[in-house]
Amino acid sequence: MKFLLVDKIESLQVGQSITTIKALSLAEEYLADHFPAFPVLPGVLMLEALVQSAAWLVRATQGFSKSIIVLRSARNIRYASFVAPGHILRCQVEAMEIGEDTAKFKGTGTVDDQQAVTGRLELACFNLAGRDPKLADADAAIVAKLRGQFKLVGGEELLSR
Repeated sequence: MKFLLVDKIESLQVGQSITTIKALSLAEEYLADHFPAFPVLPGVLMLEALVQSAAWLVRATQGFSKSIIVLRSARNIRYASFVAPGHILRCQVEAMEIGEDTAKFKGTGTVDDQQAVTGRLELACFNLAGRDPKLADADAAIVAKLRGQFKLVGGEELLSR
């Protein structure tokens, strides 16, 4: 993932919900193009922030058993306001179902208690080795990197409470 859109995990209820934040700064490289005179977080990145939040919840729930978690479908996505530099996007994601290979969520992103994005997400979860056993080492490396990122965004601390 090129853009990390979860700066901090504020709350985590394994198997149930997660709340994360993304603090948008003018230093974000995509703001130079979107839009130079009116920089705002692109809608697709608001959606990606919800997806990344949901993925952290899946990883915590499944004990980091899957190396790859990707968006399978997004439904009823609605954008209601802009996220500009200096704003904090708070993502609240609630699990509807977390299975072995798929997970379904409803999520909302807010800025100053005003809705910015909302929708329903379905994620696919798998290991590369499930498709090619020679990729088991790649799975292990990906999971190790993700565990390090999880610790940096405060997830490990929340799990130990």
